[in-house]
Amino acid sequence: MTFVTRFAPSPTGYLHRGHAFSALTAHRAALDAGGRFLLRIEDIDATRCRSEYDAAILEDLTWLGLAWETPVRRQSEHLTDYHAAIDVLRARGLVYRCFKTRKEIDIGRAPHEPAAPYVGAPLPADEEDARLGRGEAFAWRLSLAAARAALGGFETLTFVEDGAGPDGETGVIKARPETAGDIVLARKDVGVAYHLAVVHDDALQGVTHVIRGQDLFEAAHIQRLLQALLDLPTPTYRHHGLLLGPDGKRYAKRDKAETLRELRAAGMAAEALRADLGF
Repeated sequence: MTFVTRFAPSPTGYLHRGHAFSALTAHRAALDAGGRFLLRIEDIDATRCRSEYDAAILEDLTWLGLAWETPVRRQSEHLTDYHAAIDVLRARGLVYRCFKTRKEIDIGRAPHEPAAPYVGAPLPADEEDARLGRGEAFAWRLSLAAARAALGGFETLTFVEDGAGPDGETGVIKARPETAGDIVLARKDVGVAYHLAVVHDDALQGVTHVIRGQDLFEAAHIQRLLQALLDLPTPTYRHHGLLLGPDGKRYAKRDKAETLRELRAAGMAAEALRADLGF
């Protein structure tokens, strides 16, 4: 089987050193295995994604010396594919309409307390019809209870970790989708959710190895469940450590981490950055 991996950024800001490390890690893995390296633009969040960031991703990765197959898949161009997957889950009774807002779900939670995984249930048909008739907004949530019943439990649900999770998890990992609760698969403002689009595209594109940062390790648990429910293949996961800045914190867009564009403008050569990152 041909080794296939991908780098899949979201165009919600400019790339930084952490992105470069992850992209180079995946690219090197593909080269070492004599396999394929894909670039996928995960731009389903129309409220945050921008075309200028999309263009900058291509510019930055080219500057780094990476090459990828074309055409590049942009998720915003394939929303009907993801809605079709939700329709499959709806037909099997695995999703339900949730009218609760995040504020309503968080009522009673102290500000310092982490949000607990939400678990709900479908409304009675007459109440749901009334709320739909009033035009109330809702999200499609995956029902853990229905999923557990459909699969006969989660006990045999596993995935292979070829790298290491944040606590050193490696080898055959027992999936724990219950830790995520009844996740949102689609809602009006953002459209289709990340988890659904990712498992769909990884299967469609023949991705055999998902190589990404340890901050996404927990996502593998719910993604494994979606793969089982949609009868999709499960790739091997390879999570890598996160690149930390001088302050000991991981690089993040929200923290205004120094971008690759800024490094380039300051005169840093791509070769110097690659060497600095261990490549």
